[in-house]
Amino acid sequence: MTAESRPPDPSHQRPEGVSDTTVEALGALSKALETTERARGALYTFHQLTGSADLGLDDAVRLLREAGHGEQADRVEREILGRNVIPGHWTFQIVEEYNATYYDVFRTVEQEIRGQLAEGRDHLYEAEMKEARRTRGHPDHTAT
Repeated sequence: MTAESRPPDPSHQRPEGVSDTTVEALGALSKALETTERARGALYTFHQLTGSADLGLDDAVRLLREAGHGEQADRVEREILGRNVIPGHWTFQIVEEYNATYYDVFRTVEQEIRGQLAEGRDHLYEAEMKEARRTRGHPDHTAT
């Protein structure tokens, strides 16, 4: 059997008895999780950019002092350097709370539901879309 004629990998085939609506629902759940992954990435971007800005304040404070602006350097140190971004939290704490309160729970629920309804198989909706859209016999449209 050539690569062009192989069927999809069994891990991407719908288990017996799983309905179209269930596959669609699992696809929607997976898409929502993927969106959450992107949001989490944006949160890490926020974390890193804010941290870089805070570290950059060291240069600003040093240069203000070198320029003879000690009062302004003191103000930056006192009011901005190391400041919480929301009450009681630096950005790493926001990331940790997001992970513990939302992201980890979301991933667990998605995995458990996929396990209960589709033998844990992932991306069934997309795999079926790929199978429906590929050109049989074309070397760049293989199932696996």
